[in-house]
This record gives sequence, C-alpha cells and structure tokens, in this order.
Amino acid sequence: MSPTMPSAAAPRRLTAHDFRVLGLAALGGALEFYDFIIFVFFAAVIGKLFFPPDMPDWLVLIQTFGIFAAGYLVRPLGGIVLAHFGDMFGRKRVFAFSILLMALSTLGMAAMPTYATIGVAAPILLICMRILQGAAIGGEVPGAWTFVAEHVPFRRVGFACGFLCSGLTLGILLGSFIATIINSVFVPETIAAWAWRIPFFLGGFFGLLAVWLRRWLQETPIFTEMKASRTLAPELPLKAVLRDHKRGVVISILLTWILSAGIVVTTLMTATFLQKLYGYTAQQSLAATSFGTLFLIVGTAAAGAIVDRIGSGRFFIGSGVFFGAATWAFYSYASVSITTVFVLYAVMGLAVGMVGAVPYVMVRAFPARVRFSGLSFSYNVSYAIFGGLTPIAVTSLLPLNPMAHAWYLLFIAALAIGLGVYLSLYGETVESDAGIEELTARMAKS
Repeated sequence: MSPTMPSAAAPRRLTAHDFRVLGLAALGGALEFYDFIIFVFFAAVIGKLFFPPDMPDWLVLIQTFGIFAAGYLVRPLGGIVLAHFGDMFGRKRVFAFSILLMALSTLGMAAMPTYATIGVAAPILLICMRILQGAAIGGEVPGAWTFVAEHVPFRRVGFACGFLCSGLTLGILLGSFIATIINSVFVPETIAAWAWRIPFFLGGFFGLLAVWLRRWLQETPIFTEMKASRTLAPELPLKAVLRDHKRGVVISILLTWILSAGIVVTTLMTATFLQKLYGYTAQQSLAATSFGTLFLIVGTAAAGAIVDRIGSGRFFIGSGVFFGAATWAFYSYASVSITTVFVLYAVMGLAVGMVGAVPYVMVRAFPARVRFSGLSFSYNVSYAIFGGLTPIAVTSLLPLNPMAHAWYLLFIAALAIGLGVYLSLYGETVESDAGIEELTARMAKS
C-alpha cells in the first residue's frame, strides 16, 4: 500500500498525549527487555550456583544456556495466549499483564534459593521463572506494537513502532550497563555470594513501577469502537489468521527473521566475535558493542520516520543495500584498529536500525480484529526458530569460513531487498489501513 491513504482531512501531528503513550510503552518495553536479557550477562555465575558443584563446566554452561533458550521456546505459546485475550478483551489489559508477569518472575529469580540450599529444586524453579519470562515477552512486543499503532495517525505508525523498537534496544543497553557496573564494583566472590541478585531485583522493581505507570494509558480507540459496535472476532482469532491471512503471516515471519538475525548477530554475538576472532579485550569489545547499540537506538527511530514517508517497498530495498554494505565493511575491517571498530560499529548500528520499520508492515498485514493474534503468532514463531537457530548456525559455520557471520548477514540483506521488491509490487494486497484513521474509515463504511 502506498504510504498515504485516502482521508477527508490531512492527518494530525503527534500530540503531547501521543508522546506520553509512546513514552510509557517504550519505557515498559525497555524494562521488560532488560529483565529478559539480564540473565545472559550472569549466565556463568548462575550456572555455578544452580547446578551441582561436581558437574563439568561445559555441561553447566550448556544447561544454563538451555534454560535461557527456554524463554525463547515458550514465547510462541505465551504470545498466542496473551494475544488471544488482547483481541477478545482489550489491548490495555494484556499490555499491563505482560509487564506484571515479567516483573514478578524476575523478582522470583532474584529471591530464589540456590542448589546449595534446596538441591535439584533450584534449577527446576529457575526454568519455571524463565518460562514465565518468555511468556511475558512473547505478549509484550506484539502487544506494544499493536497498542501504539492503534493510538497514532496512520502517517505516524512507522515512527511510533520505530520509537518503540528504540525502547526495546535501550533495554538491551541497560542490561549491559548494569552488568558492567556490577562486575566493576564487586569482586567475583561477592557477585557469586549475593551481588548477582541486584540486577534482578532492580528489574523487578522497575517493572512494577512500569505497571503502575501504565495505569494512565487508555484502551486504543480502535478496540473501543470494535467492542462498542460488536465487531470483535466472532471466532478464535488465530483460526481466522491462519485461514484468511496466510500472506501476512509469511511476510511477517520473514521480516522477523531479518529483525532477529540483525539484532542477535550484530548486537548479542559481536562482542564475542571481537574477542575470539579479532583479538580485542573483553572491555574493548563490550565498549564497542555499547557504542554501536547507541546508534542502533537512533537508527530504529529514524527508520520508522523514513518508512512513513517513502513506504515499505522502497525503504527495504534501500536499507537492505545499506545493511549489506555496512555489515560486510565492519567484519572485513574490524581487525584494523579499535578506532576503526568504533567508527564502523556506529555505521553498522544505523544500518541495523532498519529493523525499526519491520513492525510498520506487520501491524498493517492484519486487520484490527485479529491484529494482535496475527502479529504475535508470526513474530514469536519466527523469533523462536530463527532467533534460536541463528547463533547455532553461525558458530557452526565459522570453522569452515571465518567470515561466515558476514556472509549470513549478506543473505539477510538480500532477503530484505527481495521483500522490498515484493512490497513495491504487491504491497497493496498485504498492507491494510492502520492508525486512528482506520477507525474513521471503518465507521464511514458502516
């Protein structure tokens, strides 16, 4: 669909109320992503505390990351269940519940007894908390995209979703920042004794604060009108999605593959690459990753604003080329110097920011009555598959080709360009109306 749609009046600008909605949504998303990701920064310590002391280190690490992965694997189920209630009973309720569930499960992890205290029950409880976190994050991201897209004018949907992606990225940066502080202030013995609990307590506390702040949010005008006019989905929303919107599901799954691959490789895995493949210290690698993430935050918001103006087809063609060139340049010249790493990481961060435009297409790929379910199913299934398999695939290919990670990202760039071409040709059959004008258009037809 073209970036504009028929309307009797020009779309209004974002108001103070709109920015408050975006701010509260982004803040909650940042804190929820922080809670979800903080586990990985303390995986080594958690592994030693929650498994038998005589277990080999390699097995402890595998089991610890297995528990981390459990959060990803349960995302589709949690997301589908929460999205069902979101389409049937309201976006706001589910939006508030997801962050409450994340806050309580994170506090549960902070207060949990270790293996030395309760034995084998410790890792069992840990995986239960991780499953609850996965269910929460599975509903949070699609719910947040749906919520903001139904609150803002249609020509601001891209910016709203991109701004929200910036908030999610900020959560990753915040997790890295807190982990760095904990490791700098406390010695390893103190961290193992009790200090590892601090970031989880902080995450739980701020999560509860975000729950309280979200009390001030109002239900989306679109859902309110559907409820009043009794036009909510008359059947199981997911059933309607799989029967009537297969094209939207496929497009959304492929777009989520681009999003997950870009974030996982360039943000979560690259600190390890810089140490293992390029010879930098842990401090240099983490500093470079944090620097690049700052530009990723800017890039996601910028991508949303740009896609509003030029449409998804042209955007993904151009950004796909930029993404491919920037990632290949980074991994080709990262070994030159730490200064080169910082400069190229900034450029790569901006390029990866194209993922901020992904939800612009996804929220428009499904009509309002099944939007939450369609978005949640596509996003979470794709993220569980590609988010989980990407690290395995890339690390398995590295012994065969030391630039395997760069080649993989070139493939992702080609996929983005291909989707851009498709959306340029057939976007009108994929992207429906979104934004508050959708309400006016539907009421005019009734």
